[in-house]
Amino acid sequence: MNRRGFLKWTGVLSASTMIPQFLSGQRAAIQQAASAGKKLVIIQWSGGNDGLNTVIPYRNDIYYRERKVIGIRRLDSLALTDEFGVHPELKALKSLYDNGDLGVIQSVGYPNPNRSHFRSLEIWRTASSGKHYLDSGWIGRMMDQKCKGCANPYDAIEFGNELNQALKGEKQSGLVMTDPENLHRMMDHPILKSVARQDHHLDHEENQVDYLHKTLREASSSIDYVYEKSKTFTSQLVYPATKLGTQLRSIAQLICSGSETKVYYVSMTGFDTHANQLGAQARIFKQYSEALEVFVKDLRDNNQWDDTLVMTFSEFGRRVKQNAARGTDHGKANVLLLAGGGLSKKGVSNTHPDLTDLDDGDLKFKVDFRSVYGSILRDHFHMDTKGIISSDAPIQQWL
Repeated sequence: MNRRGFLKWTGVLSASTMIPQFLSGQRAAIQQAASAGKKLVIIQWSGGNDGLNTVIPYRNDIYYRERKVIGIRRLDSLALTDEFGVHPELKALKSLYDNGDLGVIQSVGYPNPNRSHFRSLEIWRTASSGKHYLDSGWIGRMMDQKCKGCANPYDAIEFGNELNQALKGEKQSGLVMTDPENLHRMMDHPILKSVARQDHHLDHEENQVDYLHKTLREASSSIDYVYEKSKTFTSQLVYPATKLGTQLRSIAQLICSGSETKVYYVSMTGFDTHANQLGAQARIFKQYSEALEVFVKDLRDNNQWDDTLVMTFSEFGRRVKQNAARGTDHGKANVLLLAGGGLSKKGVSNTHPDLTDLDDGDLKFKVDFRSVYGSILRDHFHMDTKGIISSDAPIQQWL
């Protein structure tokens, strides 16, 4: 096969960096680590979810004054406390809260907020202060740190079509797939298998092709491992026939099979609700809640829930006042959700946003999102945050 043909076949692999060695080799190093059983599942709400209609301040007159049409009535909300509740379609969150398995962090953001979807997501994924542009992501740097002096870094898998920047490190990066079976089927192509088996030695001018051959061999081994693990455990529960339902089912099967993967990442779209927000947000929340409910039950039934942490976030919130199209426009601070059976800091972690003290019509940020990341690294994975999270973001305990 010539170079052009090889690059065509391996383009999908090199584009996502396809984890050098992260699921093969000396797994004992991971198994002996203090955080060997800990898992993190990240659910990204892409588009800027409206946090005020997620965690609803139903005793606040300003909320209803500014949202005459789209405000969620108190009778419709699912009460968490006397002051606020969650959206009526978020039944899974209500159940988690009642069981002591939900942490609600409000007014989360970063200094000098950016209203661009692309830039704000980049800031969240790289854990930048917003002033700097970083090449690596916070999960990628976590993998880099764990790999110092060992052959087997922390593992990370994104379910999607393209690896996002959060899972890209300087030395190690995560694996991206739609599901283990499809990825294994793609790698089972005779041409790819033949190239992966070849010993390839090229001169200095062809280093890129040499690197791609090496990456392909390592990716093939990693994909085989994930595929075999995915067949070890079969869930007995019926997941919703939605994209998120399918993704969470795959994640549950890997977790319950004993896969060494530490971080799983999925995204939901449709949260850019500039118009007709009530119906759009309700539909997405219903999908989220139904899939999460089954996922939590699956992990509970298989004794995995206590070691699993689910973080749900969005790149920014929405403005307090509804717009003329019965929607909301890009805002700043937002709510962040943590769920897991091992939470020590349960319930609502801080006060609800002050609607009398706004930043040009937006909620003011009070909690730097990097503080939450730092708590996950330190308190869930028992890792040193140095080199992963900037020192200008003081870390508090949020778990």
